[in-house]
Amino acid sequence: MNIGPAERAGRVLLGLAAAIIAIIPLTTVGGAPAVVLKVLLLPAGPDLMITGATGHCPLYAKPGHVPRARRSRT
Repeated sequence: MNIGPAERAGRVLLGLAAAIIAIIPLTTVGGAPAVVLKVLLLPAGPDLMITGATGHCPLYAKPGHVPRARRSRT
């Protein structure tokens, strides 16, 4: 796991919010910027929920990120 508990909870909540906003029918949206935002939120929501639920983020793993709570105290 490379995501701390607080960030995990935040990711799940933000991911859920993003997914809900993204699936609201596009007919309620006005203008191109809002449509672009919805298109970007559609894949971001599930990604945030999955990484929050599993506690592992592939992008954090690349540089070797370790959450403060899991670092050794030597």
